[in-house]
Amino acid sequence: MKITRFEDIEVWKEGRLLVVDVYKALSKVKDFGFRDQIQRAAISITSNIAEGFDRGSNKEFIQFLTIARGSASEVKSEAYNALDLGYIDSKTFDDLSARSLSVSNLINGFIRYLRNSGRQR
Repeated sequence: MKITRFEDIEVWKEGRLLVVDVYKALSKVKDFGFRDQIQRAAISITSNIAEGFDRGSNKEFIQFLTIARGSASEVKSEAYNALDLGYIDSKTFDDLSARSLSVSNLINGFIRYLRNSGRQR
């Protein structure tokens, strides 16, 4: 399948699911600063994938994918904090952690593909 728009990218789709998971998991949290931080990190994943896709080169795209991967790690780190603070239970933590890891792994694979494929846009 040829990728012609960022909506075709699997990791972008998985990132959307992570955004929904984060928003649902923390919807009742009254610590607005904390909630905003983890939500912004989750949204940053899909935003950076979309922005990087529409840049002029694979080098720039990889740069944005690297930022997205960092945001996925931030979501996972904040999920630990949410667990420690009692904002989420261990099942919710496990779900957020697993999806964050899945997003990171998909990004890593996509970066490898772009580096090795010679694909030019």
